[in-house]
Amino acid sequence: MKTRINIQRATAIPEIPTDRKIRNWARAALEKRGQDSELTIRIVDMDEGAQLNRQWRKATGPTNVLSFPAEGVEEYAPGLLGDIVICAPVVNNEARIQNKTIDAHWAHMVVHGILHLSGYDHENSKDAEKMEALEIIILDSLGYKNPYI
Repeated sequence: MKTRINIQRATAIPEIPTDRKIRNWARAALEKRGQDSELTIRIVDMDEGAQLNRQWRKATGPTNVLSFPAEGVEEYAPGLLGDIVICAPVVNNEARIQNKTIDAHWAHMVVHGILHLSGYDHENSKDAEKMEALEIIILDSLGYKNPYI
């Protein structure tokens, strides 16, 4: 299985995990796919996070992670999953508020975003339980605690 993970850093905010860590977390989330995968993870600041959230979700302010699945390109770009946008200041602030390490919360956001690209969602309680259970398993394999307790 070949995996290509492009990382774009569009912010100078400190306390962002290394590319190596981010790729490791992404590969763990992609492991069960069992096929070639390609995606981009873009790390942004508050302004870009808020702009994208407003444009695509019609919501005010930035959010922690946005996922943009690639759809209808399988024939031309097999394995292309899409893009994940992570708003660094939001994720770092959430980690502090929730008394989590920066790495643990970032790992969760990367895994969460990739599961969205892979077709999982949390629009209803049944789907949320399924997605959260998979997140917990993946994060445990990486040495992180259940993020929901």
